[in-house]
This record gives sequence, structure tokens and C-alpha cells, in this order.
Amino acid sequence: MKKYILLLFIFCAFLSCKKEKKEEIKTPVKIEKPKPIYAFGFNLDNYNVINDTIKNGESFGVILDRYHVGYPKINKIATVIKDTFDVRRIRSGKAFTILTSRDSLEKPQVFIYKHNKVNATIINFKDSVILSYKFKKKIKIIEKEITGQIFSNLSVTMDSLNLSASLTNTVADIYAWTLDFYRLQKGDKFKLIYEEKFINDTVFVGYGEVKAAVFNHKGEDLYAYKFVGDSIKNIPEFYNEKGDMLRRAFLKSPIKFQYRISSRYNLRRKIALYGRVRPHRGTDFAAKYGTPIMTTASGTVVEAARKGGNGNYVKVMHNGTYTTQYLHMKRRNVRVGDYVKQGDIIGWVGMTGNTSGPHVCYRFWKYGKQVDPFREKLPSAEPLDSLVKPAYFKFIKPLKVRLDSIKLAIKDTVSAPLNKK
Repeated sequence: MKKYILLLFIFCAFLSCKKEKKEEIKTPVKIEKPKPIYAFGFNLDNYNVINDTIKNGESFGVILDRYHVGYPKINKIATVIKDTFDVRRIRSGKAFTILTSRDSLEKPQVFIYKHNKVNATIINFKDSVILSYKFKKKIKIIEKEITGQIFSNLSVTMDSLNLSASLTNTVADIYAWTLDFYRLQKGDKFKLIYEEKFINDTVFVGYGEVKAAVFNHKGEDLYAYKFVGDSIKNIPEFYNEKGDMLRRAFLKSPIKFQYRISSRYNLRRKIALYGRVRPHRGTDFAAKYGTPIMTTASGTVVEAARKGGNGNYVKVMHNGTYTTQYLHMKRRNVRVGDYVKQGDIIGWVGMTGNTSGPHVCYRFWKYGKQVDPFREKLPSAEPLDSLVKPAYFKFIKPLKVRLDSIKLAIKDTVSAPLNKK
């Protein structure tokens, strides 16, 4: 009897396990649907996506015709959107996207012209109403800190820190009035608090503001803080720790920073080209052939010509006191009567006229008399208003603490001789 009871128990247990296994098999598996992919405001799951680049010689019409859009429709699109986007302005090398229908016709419905990684123009001709509008991707701004030490020149140092030329140019612009970049010394240091911009947290799309900087030159700290000192003009400027504006009436040099001074203002200089003493009433900035030349201050172009030993030259009158001239240009970029702003490109370094190498001879007049600008006490921009200074000092206090606390990271791999271009 006990034997039968034991067998019955084993049989019931077997049936119970079998039932549990069946129930486990029948348990439904939840499958998550993939999330739709959106780009430029469109659900890409609803379209065929074509990504391409505009080739040399291609026009808006040629591109759409290749994707079977008829010329009557192309002309209609161009006419309707001409006030918001001129299709004649598309350029080779720019990326574009075409969205087509997902049926057998694959009919183009949207054309997206990408100006850069952030901005695009969208032309939607899916329906009877043709639309053209701007699209800007969301950007995340990350604040960063960096330090560097000069071993050769600013460009080489910034490049060693994996920073692009655009940030190098910004730093050069900040200190254009207070630093002679040719005279940087090995061991000079700098620190920056600046912004980097990203799309989707990973795609770098450029730099934002440089908020604060300090350049240690010859043992002296040159601070620079970005601040809006005039609430009416609402234009940010860079000021030092005393509230004095770094911007001056004249730049230190007509060349941004990749140059050397090959000859200074000297009334008793012996010129090899002439074999005798002949006054040199200018400062020669030697630079690579084709280097941009900037006007050192705002003013009106009063001369732009090619003449004798001057070669191609430009002369700018800044006011009733000061005039500057730029000689030996490869080519001029302005005409007589043009108004130029400080830092505008007025020509390019060349070898026209009497010159033995590529350079720009920079000449400076004060009240009609040629003088040495490096020996003149030139006018500076106005400092902050005394009523604004308390707010400014409060604003820069934490920035100075941050700058001073950044530790210098030296890269020994940069060891080129100082200022060898």
C-alpha cells in the first residue's frame, strides 16, 4: 500500500512540474519597438534618406533634376522661397540631405541645405504649400580651462594643446593692443577660461566665448576679462584687473602674430639696396608672402595705388591727427573712399616696389609728420565708468580666483626655437 501511495505522489509531482513548464513557455515576451529617429524635425522612419555633398558646378536645379524633380516644379520652388533662401547661393562642398517618399515612386519631398554642422535651411515641398525656413541644432556649451607655455610661438603652443586656429586668433585679438607677439619669450605662460560647443554631447562644433585670460609676459601678469561695460551699446569688451579697456586706438602691428620686425624706424639706417645712409621712416614687418595685412585703426582710405619704390600700398586717414600707410603689398583689398574698421584686411604681404623680401613697411604720421609709433604715447580707450567699476570688480573676483588656481601643464614635446616661423 505504501508503495502505491509513493508512486501516486511521484506522478502528481511530475504533472505539477510539467504544468509549470507549460505555463513558463506561455509567458508572453515583451518586445520593445525601436524609438523613431528624428533629424531636422522629421521622423526619418517615414522617408528614404539621401545624404550627399554638392559637387563643383552643381546647382540647386541640377541636384533636384537628378532626383527626378521636373524643372517647372524646380522653378516654382525657387520663386516661392526667394525671399527666405536664394538657391543661387548654394556652394560646392556643402552637405545636403534629400528626404523622399517610401513608396515605389521615391518622390523627393524635402531638401535640407547644411550651412555648417549647426545651421541648415529646410525646403519642404511635400505638399502643395512650399515652405523654406532656418533650422538650428541644439548646442550644449561646456566651460573649460587650459594653460600653456610658450616654447616657440603662440600658434605652435596652441596646436600642441589640440586647440584650433580660431581660438588662437581669438587670443591674439584679445591681446593685440597690449602684446607684441613677435616679442614673446620662451617661458611666457597663459591661462584661459573658455567655452566649447557640442551637438549631442559628442560632436564638437566650435568655440564659444573666452571669458577670462591671463598672459604672463616677462614675469608680468596681463589679465583680460570679458565684460559689458556700457549697457546702452551692450557690446562686451576685455578689461584688465584695474578696469582699463585692453583695446587701444591702434594695434601693435598690422600683422596678427606670425611675423618678425626686420627693420625699425631709423633715420640713420644704411640701406644695402642703395649702398648709403638713407632714413627709414617706417617699421618693416617680415611675414610669409600672402599674409593678411590689417589696418591698425579705423579710418578712411585716402590712397590705394602702385607707385615706385612703395609698390602696392594703402594709406588710411584715421582722424585729423593720425594717418598710417602700408607698403609693398602683393595685392590691395580696398579702394580710395572705403571706410575700414580696426583689424580689417586691407591687403596681403608681397614684394612689390623696392624690397629684398616679403614684408609690409608700416608708416605712421602724426600731425603730418612721420614718427615712430613705438615711441609715441598713443591714445587708449576709455576705462570703465566709476559707477560701473564696483559691479565689474565683483564680477571678475571669482574669475581671477579660478585663473590663479589653474595649474600649468607643460608639454615637453614642443621645443622649436622661439619665434622661428
